[in-house]
Amino acid sequence: MTSLLQGGDSLPVSLGIFLVAAVIVWWAGTRLAGYADRFAEATGLGGALVGLLLLGGITSLPEIATSATAAIGGAGSLAANNLIGGVALQLMVLAVVDALVGRDALTSTVPRPDVLAYGAMNIALLVLVAAFAAAGDVEIFGTGVGVGSVAVVVAYGFCLTAARNIGRAATWRPSDDERPGHDEDEPALDGHEGRESVPRLLALIGGVALVISAGGYALSRSGEQLAEQTGLGASFFGAVFLGGATSLPELSSAIAAVRLGRPQMAVGDVLGGNMFNLSLLLLVDAFYRRGPVLAELGAFSVVAACLGALLCALLIVGLVERRDRTVMRIGYDSAAMIGVYLLGLAALYQLRDA
Repeated sequence: MTSLLQGGDSLPVSLGIFLVAAVIVWWAGTRLAGYADRFAEATGLGGALVGLLLLGGITSLPEIATSATAAIGGAGSLAANNLIGGVALQLMVLAVVDALVGRDALTSTVPRPDVLAYGAMNIALLVLVAAFAAAGDVEIFGTGVGVGSVAVVVAYGFCLTAARNIGRAATWRPSDDERPGHDEDEPALDGHEGRESVPRLLALIGGVALVISAGGYALSRSGEQLAEQTGLGASFFGAVFLGGATSLPELSSAIAAVRLGRPQMAVGDVLGGNMFNLSLLLLVDAFYRRGPVLAELGAFSVVAACLGALLCALLIVGLVERRDRTVMRIGYDSAAMIGVYLLGLAALYQLRDA
């Protein structure tokens, strides 16, 4: 397998490795959601907070493998745009889950004010990234690391602290969240009663995390070869195709979480993963030795970040409105997100060399 991932493969071989790795990552993501649900029950933590802190980090392992590999290989634009463009793709995961699971609009089943805050934090980090990509970045004392990537990590730290405090405070709740199956604090629906051993659950989660990491590495290497073999630009391929492949853990774990009656965990997973992925720009800077990577980005990356912020704003509107209105079993807000994403995709294709 290692030799196959080192280059020189034909398009069918690269595609085959890519598909096998995708199946492995999908399976692992599904198992992860079940373990995380049981972990939330065993620890008493809310599903949204577990999704933000635990699922968000673990399902981002493919992004770590992809971005680190690309940055070491000198493909800074591919590495950065995989992270930035992946935000919009991961938000589309929620729209897909809305279409595939359940009969209610997904955002009508998440009565948690902390989830709204997570969405606002996503927008803040995206605006910060877009600003440095547009204005340029400055290297810190010849380290190759830019002020922008450090600022994003610092902001991410503040976001995590604020998220934890908001989750604990629970200062308000919508007055109509009495519908069964939609309460954050109800028992898990996977048949596990009582509190399980936390160390055992952490061991199970760690094992699945290793599988996701290995599958993510295979996805990244075969994905890079597909980018070269198909002739698509590094920016566009990184933001769309590679970003989509590395979002598979979020998709499978989000579907599983919703089926377990934990929609807030699914949303927290995606929003937490987005914030974590943007913080990985510092990792890209550390491995990319040609200067701050944000300084090399242009209009494509700015538009990709703005697209992610716009989709997140639509999600927040749906979470605030909480109307259970659907079209073809998809919430109105999810349908709007799909339409905006397709338009944004067309714009990104036009800017693929920018």
